[in-house]
Amino acid sequence: AKYFQGKKVNGEFDIRVEQAEFSELNLAAYVTGGCMVDMQVMRNGTKVVRSFKPDFVLIRQHAYSMALGEDFRSLIIGLQYGGIHTVNSLYSIYNFCSKPWVFSQLIKIFNSLGPEKFPLVEQTFFPSHKQMLTTPNFPVVVKLGHAHAGMGKVKVENQHDFRDMASIVAMAKTYATAEPFIDSKYDIRIQKIGSNYKAYMRTSISGNWKANTGSAMLEQIAMTERYRLWADACAEMFGGLDICAVKAVHSKDGKDYIIEVMDSSMPLIGEHVEEDRQLIADLVISKMTQLVITAGSTPSPLRPWPPQVQPASMKSQTGPQLGQLSQPRPPPQGGPRQPQGSQPPRTNAPPQQRLSPQGQQPQSPQSTSPQQQRSPGSPQQVRSATGSSPVQASKTGVFPPQQPRPPAQGRAPSQPSPTETSKQQATPHPHLNKSQSLTNSFSISESSQRGNANEDEAKAETIRNLRKSFASLFSD
Repeated sequence: AKYFQGKKVNGEFDIRVEQAEFSELNLAAYVTGGCMVDMQVMRNGTKVVRSFKPDFVLIRQHAYSMALGEDFRSLIIGLQYGGIHTVNSLYSIYNFCSKPWVFSQLIKIFNSLGPEKFPLVEQTFFPSHKQMLTTPNFPVVVKLGHAHAGMGKVKVENQHDFRDMASIVAMAKTYATAEPFIDSKYDIRIQKIGSNYKAYMRTSISGNWKANTGSAMLEQIAMTERYRLWADACAEMFGGLDICAVKAVHSKDGKDYIIEVMDSSMPLIGEHVEEDRQLIADLVISKMTQLVITAGSTPSPLRPWPPQVQPASMKSQTGPQLGQLSQPRPPPQGGPRQPQGSQPPRTNAPPQQRLSPQGQQPQSPQSTSPQQQRSPGSPQQVRSATGSSPVQASKTGVFPPQQPRPPAQGRAPSQPSPTETSKQQATPHPHLNKSQSLTNSFSISESSQRGNANEDEAKAETIRNLRKSFASLFSD
């Protein structure tokens, strides 16, 4: 945390650092609530429990190790689920949980650059012990599963030892790789932190074939263009690595062999560890600053546009629809028109949107556009739909509209006139049941009160229909 003291994100946000190992963490991630982390650490012999929502995570520990039985891939999934930004990216961290999977990316670089620019060691992959029958050359180095720091790596001298090694792989129930043993003069490590490059040479003193085991001498060497090409090529895998390191072996015959690439969990070595830690802290601050600037410049997709910053294109598209929906329902064509000056003018809508087409001067059927005739909110179509069946027509007769019924030009082509309707309802259809015929009679009795031409004939016809209806009801 001391490397972040006094630093600010974008010059205004303070940074609070919480540090723990994967084994001391637990979390819960939500779709809209981000990620909530619970941390239980020991500080000076005291157990400290904290719960917080992280904004950014720097990962400096292996998420998966078969040798130590540590599997924290679920925490990586939880951070990705909560949308947390990290260094390196969570996508690359998860992909680095299998060394043969990472080596497959090195094979792609080897095929694109060639063996001269990218000398990759020849390696064989075995999904299980069943395929481990023999190798063409000995000695070989067999690597079991996914492990770090020289663990799970065995030097095999001959065919008999290789068969014994296959039985060990069977007990481990994992995959294995085999690569030719290289009599090395020294190991090479090229690390890249942001835009900073360093190259180191490590020579074994104890005589162990593993240069990272036992005593070794470490010194910094010159950074060549060849080494820079290795680091830049490996930094492009899995969407980009901000922190990575390439490990190679320099044999006694003067050849180099790239054997591995490490991510942000790489250990820092050499005399410039403090400088490297400060470089990592500066890299994290620059990443957080970019996120703050990006979040401030682009609106969130989950938040609607405020009225004052609504784009002009959205206003032009949504204006006519909103103007028509907010207007009062106009009278039907043919009914009494209200003067245009009586309606309150709209201040937000353009002048041509203050009245819907039905509220303007009545138009002839020839001048009416097809869109206006097929408007879903037009009163003509609503009434024609409700008058399609006899029962629904009786309901409209019981509850008459406030405005007089429009003339025939506003009707659907299949709708009859009021006089034709009364004639059809006067003679009940033989397939209608008794309740429908009675309902039709009542609808005629109320519709006759609207003032037809011959009221006496209508009343007499109504009484006859009532008698026939009651007679048919009580005949059973």
